[in-house]
Amino acid sequence: MTLIKSISGIRGTIGGKVGDNLTPIDAVKFASAYGTFLKNQLNKDKLKVVIGRDARISGPMIHNLVVNTLIGLGIDVIDLGLSTTPTVEVAVPLEHADGGIILTASHNPKQWNALKLLNAKGEFLSGAEGAVILEIAEKDAFDFADVDALGTITAKDNYMDIHIDEVLKLALVDAEAVKKRNFKVVVDAVNSSGGIVIPALLRKMGVEVVELYCEPNGHFPHNPEPLKEHLGDICALVKQEKADFGIVVDPDVDRLAFISNDGEMFGEEYTLVAVADYVLSKTPGNTVSNLSSSRALRDITEKHKGSYSASAVGEVNVVELMKATHAVIGGEGNGGIIYPEIHYGRDSLVGVALFLTHLANMEMTVAELRASYPQYYMSKNKIELTPKLNVDMILELIAENYKNQEVSTVDGVKIDFEDCWVHLRKSNTEPIIRIYTEAPTQVDADGLAMRMMEELRVIAGI
Repeated sequence: MTLIKSISGIRGTIGGKVGDNLTPIDAVKFASAYGTFLKNQLNKDKLKVVIGRDARISGPMIHNLVVNTLIGLGIDVIDLGLSTTPTVEVAVPLEHADGGIILTASHNPKQWNALKLLNAKGEFLSGAEGAVILEIAEKDAFDFADVDALGTITAKDNYMDIHIDEVLKLALVDAEAVKKRNFKVVVDAVNSSGGIVIPALLRKMGVEVVELYCEPNGHFPHNPEPLKEHLGDICALVKQEKADFGIVVDPDVDRLAFISNDGEMFGEEYTLVAVADYVLSKTPGNTVSNLSSSRALRDITEKHKGSYSASAVGEVNVVELMKATHAVIGGEGNGGIIYPEIHYGRDSLVGVALFLTHLANMEMTVAELRASYPQYYMSKNKIELTPKLNVDMILELIAENYKNQEVSTVDGVKIDFEDCWVHLRKSNTEPIIRIYTEAPTQVDADGLAMRMMEELRVIAGI
């Protein structure tokens, strides 16, 4: 079964049986539920929703189904066509829309697609709102418009350019300083919409661009998740071109990774660290990331006399805590930059522009910049359990065993030791516990993970 319904949307593989995969009927049903939710919630005569998609092969099909479903509900559609997740998030408030849908499965392979749902602020829906939509879908509680009340389509295909302009307006983005440095950058956009917007942004900032996999045809040349094992081509090309660094984005352009000038990974975890270092140097304040993100952000925040907070995993949770703590920068360790000065959503365009400005003001290479930050290494593992085991009870016992350490139970169990940490989270869909560790060396991170896995096996009796 590869149809996953959650409070953040619906995603699945294309084709197959209704209810088991993301079929046309499932796409229509879920779009109907979202549109009905908006109508019930807002009680307005006329609603407006912004729609955009990434370049994956199934995009046009899903796009047409969703757009016409909303029209059938009497909702007007602002159609951005090929776009990015952050571009749709920017467009919703600029268009004074009542919501937005991004058609993308983010970093999932090409056979996947999804509907990501936004509110009138261009932010992801809350858990409670998502639960209501799932209930509407389950009950088929839809009421479509009659012929005289059908919605309309307005096509606006220039929003990626508008998004670029909004980024360049930011006070901490200095395109002139960047132009003076004559940077040369390689871009891997995994043949999706980032292949249009990232090179366009770079060229407006005076950067020489070497394009790699920038044709938005949806044929991903490698696994689209921007991890080291998938990025051999760009690592080699950065060295071959003697480029200043490389940029990698996922298909919907909300995750950002850098390749250093030596062809080595800058590290997804350190994308946020570097951008936060720059932002905090100009606008001191607080930061937020999730519990599974690097401790390096905390160290950098404290260096700038700010306060760091950790949320439960998930962009909605990060944003909620950022608002509560008035954070000036935040995000997730997967390369997601959230900069409230433009909007509360992960945005690779913002990350690129701020990173370039940071680099333009420093007399060091990208590799030297990476070496200047606190050095931490992560290990990510999981342990499979039998379905009969009480995972919550196992995590409670682990928390009790380490009660003399700094323990958080906001999202699973996170234990902070003096120079390392471990985060244990249960899966909501299968009987496994995910184990994230971080330490000053990879050996220490792996060793801590192995130790925790053995403790879990002892407690579980397996």
